[in-house]
Amino acid sequence: MKLIVNLWKQLHAFAGFKLYLNLFTMLLSSLANGIGLLLLIPMLHFVGVSSIQFGNIPLVSSLFESLSAFTIDINLPIVLAIYLLLTIGQTLLQRNQVLLDTRIQQGFSRHLKVKAYGALLQANWEFFLKKRKSDFNQLLTTEIGRVAQGVSLILGFVSALIFCTIQIGIAFWSSAALTSFVLISGLILAYFSRKGVSKAKRLGKQTTELSLDYFSGLSDQLNGIKDIKSNRLEVSHLNWFQSVSVQIERNVTRFVQLQMNTKFFYNVVSALLMVAFIFIARVLYQVEIEQLILIVLIFIRLWPFVISIQNNIQQLGSVLPAFKSLDDLLNECKLHNERFPAETKSPVRPLPVAQGIECSGICFRYDPDSPVYALNDISLRIAANQMTAVVGKSGAGKSTLIDILTGLLRPERGRLLVDGAAITDETIPSYRQSIGYVSQDPFLFNASIRENLLMVKPDATETEIWEALRFAASDEFVRNLPNGVDTVIGDRGTRLSGGERQRIVLARAILKKPEILILDEATSALDHENEAKIQAALERLKGSMTIIVIAHRLSTIRNSDQVVVLENGRIVEQGGYVQLSNDKKGTFRTLLEYQMGS
Repeated sequence: MKLIVNLWKQLHAFAGFKLYLNLFTMLLSSLANGIGLLLLIPMLHFVGVSSIQFGNIPLVSSLFESLSAFTIDINLPIVLAIYLLLTIGQTLLQRNQVLLDTRIQQGFSRHLKVKAYGALLQANWEFFLKKRKSDFNQLLTTEIGRVAQGVSLILGFVSALIFCTIQIGIAFWSSAALTSFVLISGLILAYFSRKGVSKAKRLGKQTTELSLDYFSGLSDQLNGIKDIKSNRLEVSHLNWFQSVSVQIERNVTRFVQLQMNTKFFYNVVSALLMVAFIFIARVLYQVEIEQLILIVLIFIRLWPFVISIQNNIQQLGSVLPAFKSLDDLLNECKLHNERFPAETKSPVRPLPVAQGIECSGICFRYDPDSPVYALNDISLRIAANQMTAVVGKSGAGKSTLIDILTGLLRPERGRLLVDGAAITDETIPSYRQSIGYVSQDPFLFNASIRENLLMVKPDATETEIWEALRFAASDEFVRNLPNGVDTVIGDRGTRLSGGERQRIVLARAILKKPEILILDEATSALDHENEAKIQAALERLKGSMTIIVIAHRLSTIRNSDQVVVLENGRIVEQGGYVQLSNDKKGTFRTLLEYQMGS
């Protein structure tokens, strides 16, 4: 119930006046429907069913008395005309109500998608390190779709409830005793069907879990399709896919079976109730025929809505786990919020770096409860417009240090300073704007080279684009592509070689004209020729920006102004390339000898 209330509050906050206009339209439509039903008795009277009178029918008798006061001859055409007008009015109201329903539902679905995606973008890097990316894809597609379905169910439930309330009110007006009998029977029926709602919630939770497994496995396998095909693993992965698909199929089938069982139960019991009701009313209590017909007609029309309410409750129970998943994600994102706005009214200006960057006593650990620090007491100065290389064994803390330097991770203790001023929540947007980042695994979008470059600088001129490509040693091979810079390069840039992708990503970083260029093992997967081209590009950039390189191949950092050696999260050596390589007892010399020996 708490989840439903929370969902309704969010729906109210989004739709506002439209939501209550929708409810008012439902009310008018149900009233028109109820009055139209009351007019069926006068119709039967004027058609010639002589045993039926309408003098005791609520509302109808007073209506026709008012008409008689105006000397209007009450006859079948008048009754039919009133009924026709009511039906047309009710149909128009229902049409507008359904359209408004759809607008509210689709608008709320869009609102949730934007809200969830915005919350993800605002979450810090630590949050993403702990989560599966496929879970986000699943939530932004399948789960939000189920939440939108839940909104539709809530609105449908309210509509059916309003309709039932009005119809029951009319029935009470006609005969309180008979209506009470039917209502008590219905409440008893609802009590015994409550287990179906609990089962629907369990099936809904299983649907969410299966959907997460499906998206996660599918994402992993499509990302690793090359390994799957190379190692002939198609059969085992197809078996997994088939197994999950069968579980999803069974889950959906069980839910439909639950709904059909509930519907069968309600229909059988309603038939039994109707038979008992008519027998008791007519034989035992000699209820007047017009009252009996009216109440029978009301409950014949009412019963499908009662079944609809029960089905809506079951379906709502099945989609509530999706809303809980969405709510949990939003709360987690709120806890991991970066504390500064993703969007600002004016463009964020890069933070200039005139003197350099400094790490002062920085400590960081991924798990606050763990005694192990990924970085421990890091104090380091990186001079402006020089090249600094960070080296060390795997797990030494190189990538963590880079994440600290890019502002993606915030130190547990210590400070990150630029030109002597600490980076704070207020200055970090400008600081990140001043950084160009190139990762080991270059990421390109399934678009043209031009579109990939313009993502960092939408207003870049043709001259600036080709200048960036030339600096990254990419201009020659780009000119030879079928459509040049407008060539579409495929998903993640798969139509280019590894070295070409890396150079395009470097060109994108250069086009931004950053104050700080960071290369996170950007050449480790390249052959010597492509590595040499990127190395030459970096030489051309030296002196124009601050360059920080994580190096796997130590031969690529010969021209660095400073080399920092990490081991177990600590700086163990620091100095020039030649100085460290000549220290026979040093860690850098050991790493260098190992690579040369290899």
